[in-house]
Amino acid sequence: MKIHEYQGKQILGSYDIPIQDGVVVENKENIESAIDEVATKFKCSEFIVKAQIHAGGRGKGGGVKYCEDKASAVDAANKILGMNLVTPQTGESGQKVRKIYITKAFDIAHEYYVAITLDRSKNQDVIMVSTEGGMDIEKVAEETPEKIIKVWVDPLTGLEDKQVAKLAEGLGFKDNLLEQASDVFYKLYKCYIEKDTSLLEINPLVKTQDNNIVALDSKFNFDGNAMFRHTDINEMEDPFEVDGTELEASKYNLNYIKLDGNVGCMVNGAGLAMATMDIIKLSGGDPANFLDVGGAASVETVKNGFKIILKDPNVKAILINIFGGIVRCDRVAKGVIQAVKELDLDVPVVVRLEGTNSTEAKDILKNSDVEIIPATTMQDAADKVVDAALN
Repeated sequence: MKIHEYQGKQILGSYDIPIQDGVVVENKENIESAIDEVATKFKCSEFIVKAQIHAGGRGKGGGVKYCEDKASAVDAANKILGMNLVTPQTGESGQKVRKIYITKAFDIAHEYYVAITLDRSKNQDVIMVSTEGGMDIEKVAEETPEKIIKVWVDPLTGLEDKQVAKLAEGLGFKDNLLEQASDVFYKLYKCYIEKDTSLLEINPLVKTQDNNIVALDSKFNFDGNAMFRHTDINEMEDPFEVDGTELEASKYNLNYIKLDGNVGCMVNGAGLAMATMDIIKLSGGDPANFLDVGGAASVETVKNGFKIILKDPNVKAILINIFGGIVRCDRVAKGVIQAVKELDLDVPVVVRLEGTNSTEAKDILKNSDVEIIPATTMQDAADKVVDAALN
């Protein structure tokens, strides 16, 4: 789960981390009063106007503007709010800007990069910092990896003083700035752990001309499996930033991600789902989705899976690929038949069932009065569904 920059800063602020705060605007009628509020509240006459979307690279697309006075801030805010913002992460279609964040502009002496995430190869959280803030960290990692400092945090001992010192001193901080940066790193890690975050990124963290450390941006990704513990964060989810079908699928406990192809996929298990998409591609097709129905696929689960897949008008054929371990294939077969009948499907359905009760399942499908294309192997299933989608 993701949230907007301004929401992330609210969380950072609750941990007493210095932030570039501001006012959120959703209606153009409120732009001028919001700018006045920022000027009064933060005692400033220069502003930054930022588009609020769940994608990086906003500045490259014209979604972040420095404004030297109120007039230019009003102009920038009116242009950005409601625009279709195209960034390197949105794709060519872009995203509509429904919210903007108007903040105080700081005099920046230097920009830094800070991030915390899980390093699966070491089974530990890693904190990364760099003097090259405000840039694509991937580019820094590729061209000048020596400019990225990393420490790995043992979950049994937590973040240690010597690790914080390595980070702060590695960025060149001394005296009061060293104390400020160290305090920020301790608080960031505490926030990361307590909020069940999978990624916490500040790009940039800045040193201002008057020698203060401030978080100018924020990016949070949360562990969706832990969100039952954080109702306050759940309430921050912006439905406009989430694919509507993906949101509906989550209500059915289905893991669904929409793709650009025309072959709908219903599979149990993420690994098998990935392999299924791969073999469809290798067979000349293009998957329309990732859909994992999980280990407890029932008649109702299969029916809901069909409903989700068919919301995509690009789907021309559907492949059901189930390996029955915990899942009973005969139960899946009954769900397929019931769904085909109730939903009045007008797209061909290819079914491959292997594993627990697969023989009974194949008999159920064979003796049914619905049109289903049976398949034996994954390659056979892929060939048949790609052919069905093309014809």
